[in-house]
Amino acid sequence: MPVNRQIAFAAAAVAWLSAGAALADVTVIGNGLAAECSAAARSAAGNGPARSEAVQECTLALQNEALSPHEVAATYVNRGVLRLVSRSFVDARTDFDAALRMEPNLAEALTNRGAALIGEGSYAPGIAEIDRGLALNPMEPEKAYFNRAIAEERLGDLKSAYADYRRALDLKPDWSLPKTELARFRVTPQ
Repeated sequence: MPVNRQIAFAAAAVAWLSAGAALADVTVIGNGLAAECSAAARSAAGNGPARSEAVQECTLALQNEALSPHEVAATYVNRGVLRLVSRSFVDARTDFDAALRMEPNLAEALTNRGAALIGEGSYAPGIAEIDRGLALNPMEPEKAYFNRAIAEERLGDLKSAYADYRRALDLKPDWSLPKTELARFRVTPQ
């Protein structure tokens, strides 16, 4: 008769941005302000500094450049990423909402909107948005799994948090953030 084992998870609490939230930008190709906004968001999403000048570049691109609807949506996502890094969660969410009005199925807008909600302390709604974004196959799903793990952990669902940190690491084995988070867990048979 097989032995039924449960796994207990123990982990320390984690602050949202001190854990290093993972943000997903959308690439805009070209030489204009929208492309500069995209590059700044990519740098900030990789835990680089977010500059107010970069947010201004994004705003100017939205106001002054002839952009396709996808480039407009991407620029809103990228400005939202910069605002997330600056902990301006409400402004970031406003940008993701604008992107979603342009492109309702833009996975990165949904997963980042989820990250903004998590930053605001709205963990369950954040998870729901991330789930919607994951269903649309974002370019960097590991970031969505990482952020969802943060919310799950804050809600006390340590088993799901562990699984999502693990999934993030499986998708990007050289990424240090999920490695750091997983090191806090102790898996014990019960």
